[in-house]
Amino acid sequence: MEQTSPTTPPADFAPAAAFNILQDRSVRMFIFLGGFFIANAMVAEFIGVKIFALEPTLGLAPFNFNIFGQAGALQFSAGVLLWPIVFVMTDLINEYYGKRGIRLLSFLTVGLISYAFVMIFFAINLVPADWWMGQNATQGVPDMQAAFKVVLGQGMFIIAGSITAFLVSQMVDVISFHKIKQLTGERMIWLRATGSTVISQFIDSFVVLYIAFKLGPDLFGGVTPWTWSQLLAVCVVQYTYKFFMALLLTPLLYVAHHYIERYLGADLAAAMKKKAMSW
Repeated sequence: MEQTSPTTPPADFAPAAAFNILQDRSVRMFIFLGGFFIANAMVAEFIGVKIFALEPTLGLAPFNFNIFGQAGALQFSAGVLLWPIVFVMTDLINEYYGKRGIRLLSFLTVGLISYAFVMIFFAINLVPADWWMGQNATQGVPDMQAAFKVVLGQGMFIIAGSITAFLVSQMVDVISFHKIKQLTGERMIWLRATGSTVISQFIDSFVVLYIAFKLGPDLFGGVTPWTWSQLLAVCVVQYTYKFFMALLLTPLLYVAHHYIERYLGADLAAAMKKKAMSW
C-alpha cells in the first residue's frame, strides 16, 4: 500500500473539498460564537480603564450606600457592561462545544489580548509628530501623547489581574456548568447558565481587583494599594451588578437556544450537546 506523509495529500484529494468545511453549520456557528466571544472580551479590556458613576449616568442623585465603610455613588469599570455578554456566550459555547471549545477560545482570547497590549506598548513609545501632540487642544486634550498613554496604557497589574481572573473564572464556569447539567440533564437551562455564571463571576470580580489593586501594589509599590474595605466594597458592588445582569439575561439564553436549534436542526443539535458533555 502506498504510504503518504502527514503533509502529503492523497492522490484523489480535491482542493475544493477543503473549503466545504465552511458549509458545515456547526463550524460556522463556532466561528460566529467564538468571534463574538473574543471581540466582547477584548473590547471590555480596552474600555475597562474608564470608571463611571451609575447614578449620575442615569440622571439620579447618588444613593450613598455605605458598604464596608465606603459611601458615595456606585462606581463601576466600564468593562462590566460587556462581561455579562461574554459569560452568556460562554454558556452557549459550553452547551454545544463542551470544555474543549471553551478552553480553546479562552486561551486564544488571552493570547490575543496579550498581543494587543504588547502592540499598544510599542505604539505608546513611538515618538509622536509635533502637530499631532496638540491637534485637539480646542477640545480639551492639550497633549494627545499623554492622553493616548493614559487611556490605552493600562497598568500591568490591571492587565495581569484581568487576564488571570478571566482564565480562572472561565474554567470555574465550565466545571460548574457541566456539574449542574449532569444533575439536571437537558432541563433547567436557566439553572446551569445562571448558576455557573453567578459562581464564576464572584471569582472574576474578586481576583481582578485583588491582583490589580492589592497584591501588585503591596509587592512592587509604585501606587498606594487599596485597603480591604475599598477592595471589598467595589467587589460587592460589581458582583451585585453582574449577579442581577445574569438573571436579566437568562431569557436571552432561551431565545438564543431556540434560534441555534432551528439553525442546526434537532438531530445535529442533540448530537453536539451529547458530544459536548463527553469532552
